[in-house]
Amino acid sequence: MPWWWPWGQVPEVRPEALDRELRSRRPPQLVDVRSPMEHAGGHIGGVRLVPLPELRQRLHDLGLDRSRPVVAVCKTGHRSKPAVRLLRAAGFDARQLAGGMDAWRRQKLPLRKK
Repeated sequence: MPWWWPWGQVPEVRPEALDRELRSRRPPQLVDVRSPMEHAGGHIGGVRLVPLPELRQRLHDLGLDRSRPVVAVCKTGHRSKPAVRLLRAAGFDARQLAGGMDAWRRQKLPLRKK
C-alpha cells in the first residue's frame, strides 16, 4: 500500500486526552499535515506545520525526538492516517488526533491563530 493512502486504522488519541497530555511534564510532539491556509485558521499551540505532500521529504529536517511520541493532526483524521504510517515506519511512536481539528474544535479546546 502506498504511504499516502488514507485508508485503514492507525493508533489514535482523543482530543480531551491529547489536551491533558499537552499539559503534562513530557508532552507529545505535534505535526500538522494540513495546508498553510487551514493551519492559519486555527491550530494547536506548539504544532509544526508540514503539509502532507511535503512530509516524506521534510521528515528528517523536522528535528523530532524519537524518544517522545508524535501526534499527527489534520482536519478530520483523513490525511493524518498516512502521516502516522510514515512516522511509524521511520521509528516514531506516532498516533493521530481522532477526528482531527474538527473534533478538537467541537470540544472547544484551545486554538491559536497565526
